[in-house]
Amino acid sequence: MTGIPAEQAPTTTVGAPPSALPEPSDLHTAIRVGQKMLATYGNTSGYDIYAYAQAHGGLAEALRILLRALNAEPAAEGVSGTPDTPRCPAAHPEDPTPCSGQPTVTVLDAKNASADGCQHHAARLLASLDGGRVYGLPHATPGTAIRVFKAAASIRPFPWVDGPRTRDEQLSREEVRARGEGQ
Repeated sequence: MTGIPAEQAPTTTVGAPPSALPEPSDLHTAIRVGQKMLATYGNTSGYDIYAYAQAHGGLAEALRILLRALNAEPAAEGVSGTPDTPRCPAAHPEDPTPCSGQPTVTVLDAKNASADGCQHHAARLLASLDGGRVYGLPHATPGTAIRVFKAAASIRPFPWVDGPRTRDEQLSREEVRARGEGQ
């Protein structure tokens, strides 16, 4: 024997991260998220509306983390779209209107990409899609999907875009139907 007391090897829990690695900073996390967002959504050609909604959500979260790391967070105003009340996935990034409540329906496009949304944004999204469909979520009151479908018929596609609208694809379904009946 050598006379040197034996030391206990450090114990670790299976699956626990090594204690030698430092916790990543908010800035480092924001940078990683931003890099991943650019790698995934940097080229937007060929994406469906669901991919845009995912990209918007990821981008908004990356910006929140970055602003928090720089100690420059915006003051929470309690309106839809702030960190306190995020907007529903059916809300288009350029649509400035707030949500009308919790998501109650799912809107599907012609390729079956989907986005859950409040009744307001679901109707606006459905009005902007060709071949879109709407289904009520399990917790929605009966008739919710029908109300959204009927509301979408009177909404012009991409209603937040200003400018003259003269072609059928720029008008609401009701306006197109009325135009056809008048001839």
